[in-house]
Amino acid sequence: MKIMIVEDHADMRRMLNNIVTSAFNEPMEIIECRDGGESVRAYAAHHPDCVLMDLQLKNMNGFRAIEKIYEHDAEAKVIIVTSFDTPLFRERAKALHTKGFVCKDRLSDLQQLLHNISI
Repeated sequence: MKIMIVEDHADMRRMLNNIVTSAFNEPMEIIECRDGGESVRAYAAHHPDCVLMDLQLKNMNGFRAIEKIYEHDAEAKVIIVTSFDTPLFRERAKALHTKGFVCKDRLSDLQQLLHNISI
């Protein structure tokens, strides 16, 4: 399985990487990106099975990066991972048909979402 982590903070990228790799008993390929623009280019190059996307990013916010990824692959599986749990952000995520919305203070929810996507 190939997972792309899009997060501007190195410590959070490491934490997400640990969560992802501990969730599965199979080899994982992790692609890490620091900003939205980098994620769009990396998606086109690597075609990951799932993208974990932060929203507050430099160069291109997460919502715009998701739109660009969907232009490349309408079937892309994206889970938003953010500190900003607002009704507006949840509505926008739903309108984009993302596969999930996880708050960073509830990262334990991420493993179940990843398992549901991989089935």
